[in-house]
Amino acid sequence: MNEVQIRKHFRFEAAHVLPYHLGKCARPHGHSYRLEVAIRGPLRQEGPARGMIEDFDHVRAVVHHTILDVLDHTSLNDTIENPTCEHIIAWIWERLLPELPGLDELVLWETATSCAVLRASDFH
Repeated sequence: MNEVQIRKHFRFEAAHVLPYHLGKCARPHGHSYRLEVAIRGPLRQEGPARGMIEDFDHVRAVVHHTILDVLDHTSLNDTIENPTCEHIIAWIWERLLPELPGLDELVLWETATSCAVLRASDFH
């Protein structure tokens, strides 16, 4: 086994307005977002995370501190100029990559049926 992917799910609530949208999303509204964070890498051979790619507790702490503490229960327009699902996921990627170098994929669910996906392979 060379590499494995692990995945952790998170939830946050946030409101936004899409300033360039011609429909109802141009009005203030909110979503219950679901974020999936996937990390890929080899299993560690030593240390407290031996046999793991990354400790799930570490992933949780990084995502909470870097993303959820900033976005949860806020107006996304205060942080992201045009907070479409695509811009939000790119904003999240930029902040997580330095903290989670094995970042492989993000999936941001805006509704139960609509999401954006960003993969490390999208940057090659």
